[in-house]
Amino acid sequence: MMYSSSRVLPQAVLAIWVGVTGMGMMPSPAPAAEIVEGPKVSWNLSSYGNPRAFTKGLDALSSIVDKRTGGNFTIKVHYGEALSKVRENLDGIKMGAFEAAIVCGAYHPNKTSTITVLELPFLPIKNADVMQRLEQALFNHPAVVKDAARWNAKFLYATLVPQNELMGKGKAPNTLSNFKGLRVRAVSGLGRAMKRLGAVPMSMPSPEIYQAMQSGALDAVGLGFSYAFISFKIPELSTWYTDNLKAGAGSCPTTVNLDAWNALPAQYQKLIEDSIPEIYETLKAGYRAADEKNIPMLKTSGLERIHYSEKQLTELRKLAAGPVWEQWVKDATAEGIPGRELLDFVLKTANELNKKY
Repeated sequence: MMYSSSRVLPQAVLAIWVGVTGMGMMPSPAPAAEIVEGPKVSWNLSSYGNPRAFTKGLDALSSIVDKRTGGNFTIKVHYGEALSKVRENLDGIKMGAFEAAIVCGAYHPNKTSTITVLELPFLPIKNADVMQRLEQALFNHPAVVKDAARWNAKFLYATLVPQNELMGKGKAPNTLSNFKGLRVRAVSGLGRAMKRLGAVPMSMPSPEIYQAMQSGALDAVGLGFSYAFISFKIPELSTWYTDNLKAGAGSCPTTVNLDAWNALPAQYQKLIEDSIPEIYETLKAGYRAADEKNIPMLKTSGLERIHYSEKQLTELRKLAAGPVWEQWVKDATAEGIPGRELLDFVLKTANELNKKY
């Protein structure tokens, strides 16, 4: 991290509103966002894959801090695992190899078990607005704060990964019995749900999926719908996809090194925290734009669309919701984590938020 004293910047120049009123008079100029003064600070952020809807928040964060500090505070986003493999991002945070990273609980569940409660299948999460507030609340839960601190880390904000659907090749799982023997990339809670249906879940990071499916090692892939399938080119290898399974979502918070965070001037910390609502809106807009483009394309792609009946979904939830939740509680408790407390917190908070948003 680069941190040094710097000259004090002048106040922001007033923005000029070009145009005239109907009376031919120039309106008073509106002030631009005030510059946050402070020293030179440079951060690196480790991501994976290419820029996509999932990473819109990273680009927004980088742009906001740069513009609002007049270039004094910069966050450079490194894509394509340029700084670290995605499974090793948390280790890099702990060592201080970089100041920030995307950290996905499912890629190392034994390291950040507390946030994997969000990855359980069929949680009662109505929409992205609910997910936003639920994840942010969980990141502030004492058990989660403590869990992150073991890695010298702080979970800053969620990436709002959409609900998982499946895409694959070969015999389509039109009935629940057709899941038997299906080799599916399914991490965390989705993997447990698939196992209960007789599938063979396989865990691997998103960048490795295409090659595994191309080689025949995988029959199907579970990913956030719809952006991730297109981002990792899965339709090229597929013959079918589901569109209403909604079988859970990954929790991949943007995470910061605690030492780097604590070294930030208070005004820079406040700038980031105050920017989080804008970052969330940018993320949600990015996912909406991806759906508007991708869903019509999928519908006309020639791939078979599987839309389960409510009866099938009810049966699926009975088989793979409660039992998977209880197993997660049991495993978390064995790790010394308050599993029951966290699950109850998520369910209670989600149900309350569903009434508001």
